[in-house]
Amino acid sequence: MLIKNAQIITPTEQIRNGWLLVKGGKIAQIGTGTAPDDEETVDAQRNTLIPGFIDVHVHGGVGYEAMDATPEAIQRMAQFYAQHGVTSFLATTWTDAGERIQAALENIAALQGPQPDGATLLGAHVEGPYLNPEKCGAQNMSYIRRANRDEALAWLDLNVVRLLALAPEYEENDWLIEECVRRGITVSAAHTSAKYKDIQKAVSLGLSQATHTYNAMTPLSHREPGVVGAVMTMPEIRCELIADNIHVHPAPMKILYMMKGAEKIILITDAVRGAGMPEGEYQIDERVITVKDGAVRLPDGTLAGSILTMENALCNFLQATGEPLNTLWRTSSLNAAEAIGVADRKGSLEVGKDADLVLVDQNMTALLTVAEGRVVFQRGN
Repeated sequence: MLIKNAQIITPTEQIRNGWLLVKGGKIAQIGTGTAPDDEETVDAQRNTLIPGFIDVHVHGGVGYEAMDATPEAIQRMAQFYAQHGVTSFLATTWTDAGERIQAALENIAALQGPQPDGATLLGAHVEGPYLNPEKCGAQNMSYIRRANRDEALAWLDLNVVRLLALAPEYEENDWLIEECVRRGITVSAAHTSAKYKDIQKAVSLGLSQATHTYNAMTPLSHREPGVVGAVMTMPEIRCELIADNIHVHPAPMKILYMMKGAEKIILITDAVRGAGMPEGEYQIDERVITVKDGAVRLPDGTLAGSILTMENALCNFLQATGEPLNTLWRTSSLNAAEAIGVADRKGSLEVGKDADLVLVDQNMTALLTVAEGRVVFQRGN
């Protein structure tokens, strides 16, 4: 497949009138000017070609969630994400009973890889249950606990977990940070009341990410910098961000960018079952969430994930920072790929990498999504 007449953003340049050739699911050539002949040609009509979005923190969408533990759920989610420019993702679990998390992880393990007409499933993100109940947010407090060795090792032994989020202030969780790092699994600070010194210690053990920065963590104060102060100032930490203008105001988004730069921010959706669905009530575990006015909330008003899509996240972040796409493109792709160890094959438009591509217009709307060389979405078709 040949995509021609495109603006192409690569790690080293922005090509104004470019073309990209896909062969065998890989990027075979990138050039400018006159394109070679190919049987299957897509005219980009001067729209912009960037790496496909990688969402490492997403629970569900279109009425399904990873915790459903069914093939249909993963496949429908993958198709929905592809319609919004996502070419790969980590299916993300909730805090729940051990056997339900185990079932969800076994389902994800069995389905890893390309999905029919959808984004590629790269593995699992385990968010909880080893969190702090003081900062539970929408995580189910009745299932929050400290790291249990037998339980956690059974999950890790499935070889599907790529990212694990926990509260690092508990000594009982220290061994799990070290074990994940030993296995090449990224560890993120999440739903945490940690102090600055707790994050320092966790980083020394190998923690390298912050889950939905600003949300469900101790805020920045001039005497106790908290988790927010720690993650902003520690170069070892990449910061997830829900850029929906609901979880985080645009001004703190810009502050985070000023502190971390384009290289250390990972845009995520944290989308749940209600994403892509009409306003109304939806079930999560034993509880009900309400989708209304662009937000997802529990009955007490607590935010419960989002209905954000990655294309809107990038658009909002561009507006919040005032920076151009050729500066911020990596926040929706390469940074995530680096965080979970797949940047050798994903996350940027480079010859030899997987052909994970999204063609976007000036509003970041996905016009064409290509996952590992497969057209998984084309607007208007």
